[in-house]
Amino acid sequence: MSRKASDNVEYTLRSLSNLMGEKRRRQADGSAGSGAAAAGERSLIAAESCSSLNSAASGGELERAARRQFQQDETPGFVYVVSVFSALGGFLFGYDTGVVSGALLLLKRELNLDALWQELLVSGTVGAAALSALAGGVLNGLCGRRPCILLASGLFTAGAGVLAAARDKETLLGGRVVVGLGIGVASMTVPVYIAEVAPPHLRGRLVTINTLFITGGQFFASIVDGIFSYLAKDGWRYMLGLSAVPAVIQFLGFLFLPESPRWLIQKGQTQRARRILSQMRGNQAIDEEYDSIKNNIEEEENEVGAAGPVICRMLTYPPTRRALIVGCGLQMFQQLSGINTVMYYSATILQMSGVEDDRLAIWLAALTAFINFIFTLVGVWLVERMGRRKLTLGSLTGTAVALIILASGFLLSAQVSPRITLNPPDPSHQNSTCTKYSYCNGCMLDPDCGLCYKLNKSIVVESSCIPVDKDSTMKAAWGRCSNETVFKKEDLFWAYNFCPTPYSWTALLGLILYLVFFAPGMGPMPWTINSEIYPLWARSTGNACSSGVNWVFNVLVSLTFLHTAEYLTYYGAFFLYAGFAGLGLVFIYGCLPETKGKKLEEIESLFENRLCTCGMSDSDEGRYIEYIRVKGSNYHLSDNDASDVE
Repeated sequence: MSRKASDNVEYTLRSLSNLMGEKRRRQADGSAGSGAAAAGERSLIAAESCSSLNSAASGGELERAARRQFQQDETPGFVYVVSVFSALGGFLFGYDTGVVSGALLLLKRELNLDALWQELLVSGTVGAAALSALAGGVLNGLCGRRPCILLASGLFTAGAGVLAAARDKETLLGGRVVVGLGIGVASMTVPVYIAEVAPPHLRGRLVTINTLFITGGQFFASIVDGIFSYLAKDGWRYMLGLSAVPAVIQFLGFLFLPESPRWLIQKGQTQRARRILSQMRGNQAIDEEYDSIKNNIEEEENEVGAAGPVICRMLTYPPTRRALIVGCGLQMFQQLSGINTVMYYSATILQMSGVEDDRLAIWLAALTAFINFIFTLVGVWLVERMGRRKLTLGSLTGTAVALIILASGFLLSAQVSPRITLNPPDPSHQNSTCTKYSYCNGCMLDPDCGLCYKLNKSIVVESSCIPVDKDSTMKAAWGRCSNETVFKKEDLFWAYNFCPTPYSWTALLGLILYLVFFAPGMGPMPWTINSEIYPLWARSTGNACSSGVNWVFNVLVSLTFLHTAEYLTYYGAFFLYAGFAGLGLVFIYGCLPETKGKKLEEIESLFENRLCTCGMSDSDEGRYIEYIRVKGSNYHLSDNDASDVE
């Protein structure tokens, strides 16, 4: 829009008058004192504005602000299309991590997997994801966001093919590693890509959609687990192989979708970046956003220079160092609070609590995945209303309480553990640790033992702790429960890895409460916040580091859960996770600032103070101050309404 200088002044003065009139109407119900003060300020601004604007033909800033105010800020549907196709990476992330929960129950029977191999199949994926997430930062910086998402889709497809065709546990582990490589690249690329193409007022919601797709993938995986659990054999092949379908859809979609405009500007492809930015913003003016991104990149390059690796520059520059600590800390405490223990081993946890039937455990795990999905939707609704900080604090508080309830349920079951009443002699005359246990709880925690028993109504009778068969955990090595067909006819029961208890419902209640609190906040917020808090030159590396930390602790927790439960007992393991959640609460309260409603280029200033004062610098949270620039001075317009006027 081109005008002469005099028209400029006349237009901007008229726009300013209209803006002030609108504010007077909104503040009509205010107190008399504050109304008088506001009127005085507006009078001052009006007087100063007339002289200043008439003396200078620099009404361009105010004109752009007025133009933004009066145009219709409609977000084009293309932004949502891009976000959905991007978030398919999150869906695959969720599916491939969630499907193993039900598949493990079938795999350990068909392939005779012990606890170590079960942990390897889970942690092999997350270990590969940790490595590829770190490498993904370099790839994002060199190749861009779009090629990395295409690479992740290809890895998902290849891994699904290997898993579906696997004939032994070694090939199965190889397929899980390939899938893990795709998960790692997707986990750190998708949130960054969505954050960079989304308009500021929708950024938190659209990035949170990625986590919604992750939980949706986990829920869909649990439904697939339940359906294919009824196959007599090889049901796990369909469970693990179906992830190829959304991977192919995402790959084909991203052949036609654009690169991130911020990455293009950083690489000097400015015309292409402007074209894509216009496509993403529709009828909204892009000049100011484009200039802001470009100036931010130039300032960062001048400040930081080109010497040294990006990670070294981040560590030596205090604001990015503090942002990196906060981002990595969020990801660490997300994992240490036990979320992927719950998601990977949900069916196993339910079996541990006393749910005997595999199919029932799988369908109950599907219920917990559905709860996770629904309450992630709640998080999408809350993120721009409550803000990141409040939502994260409330979520982690509830998570810690739910973990205590879950641990207490296992503790209650342990206290009413059935007594061992029969000790038959070992026909092989070998010394067995199983004979030393007096209660089922000790027998259950020993991976070499199982409980053979009868039921008199709901009371356990004639129980004995017997060594488990080396070829199958579904029967005893010898004695009454050594022949599966025979002992079922004689009304005998075999329990491996769990004790019969009337309190198995407490584990389901604890899992549901855990996900009700975790899903809206601690699920999406670490990813959303990490996509926002780094300046552009450090964004890829910062997200790669935080994703790497997430996956490292994911490996640590998932690789040690079964053994931790063996040595600390099940209730001890969940009390441990509750303690970690409490530590995370202290860290987040002290260190996490609020980023809601701020432009990506403005967030760096939040980390200029000392680390443990970042989170407490929001004493004026909820109070937004609007300024208008007149002759280089800032005059205060309103304490209540935030807008883009500068």
